[in-house]
Amino acid sequence: MANTSEIIGISPKFAIPRGEILIDCENFPASATGDQAVHFDDVEGRILAASSRRVIASVPEGLNSTNVSVSLSSYGGRTNGVELIVGRKLADEMHIVANPAIDPKDDSLIVTRSGSRGQKLSTTLFRIDTDGFVSDIMADVMNPTGIAFDARGRFFVTNRAAGEVCQVVRDEDVMTFASGLGTATGIAFDRNGTMFVGDRAGTIHRISDQGNPEPFATVEPSVAAYHLAFGNDDRLYVTAPGLSSFDSVYAIGPDGFDTKFFKGLGRPQGLAFDAGGNLFVAACYQGRRGIVRIPPGGDEAELCVAGNNVVGLCFTRKGELIVATNDSVFSIPFGQKGMLLG
Repeated sequence: MANTSEIIGISPKFAIPRGEILIDCENFPASATGDQAVHFDDVEGRILAASSRRVIASVPEGLNSTNVSVSLSSYGGRTNGVELIVGRKLADEMHIVANPAIDPKDDSLIVTRSGSRGQKLSTTLFRIDTDGFVSDIMADVMNPTGIAFDARGRFFVTNRAAGEVCQVVRDEDVMTFASGLGTATGIAFDRNGTMFVGDRAGTIHRISDQGNPEPFATVEPSVAAYHLAFGNDDRLYVTAPGLSSFDSVYAIGPDGFDTKFFKGLGRPQGLAFDAGGNLFVAACYQGRRGIVRIPPGGDEAELCVAGNNVVGLCFTRKGELIVATNDSVFSIPFGQKGMLLG
């Protein structure tokens, strides 16, 4: 029997390994037994569900290319191929609980092996240079969580075990910058260089230049980490993942009052803005997991990267999207494609 199936499109068009994509198709013989397959170039993936018009498939590990041709086969014939962009793995065996960060001095990437709260590990911070080489950062910080660089290029990291912010100097020396911050997690700087830190118990702290904290805003407590990022509108955007499948992204103005910028995300975590002002959030949306893109108005959203266990993200100055799961880090050549809805 001839295969007359055809792929119409793929959603989303970006993914990391183990992410789940939707393949819209025509005339796929889903009722056939043992003969259907999904191919990512020449690597066979796993079909999770299928009908004649739609296939849900898991992106396999071990792909040799970023630009992958996805096709379906049955009865010995194969459909047309449709392009999927799959993230390139930069590092694994990590333990990441918040956003990674780009060092503005050399564009290297800082990531963590954080460990459980109170767990002492020999090395907890790592630097990935632009050539992909991973090196240890010798600074001794227990449970590093949020990472941020200020306008002067100084490197700060939160320690959620001690409830403090540490400054890391020359990748070796550690100085306590601020303390008394509860379970300190997310960290961000506004355009004036003021530091803000989230205590997942429910408080956003504003930190003075001398390291003195004061309460700035209060939002819902989190079961994981607070995640913070400033938008082009000078509002502080916050996620506080809970147990609901209908959590919000909060936008907090300079006066400390918050509004719900977008509601309807499952366990929203890391967040970052692109050059066009679109907000990207690691979350589950409408039952699908990965990274969700929300335009400046906050009145719509779409899953733009498929992936499981995504906890953090950031953009490089070249427009690459760095995607961090709880144990691995990937790079996706997003560029202008990532800034367009649809």
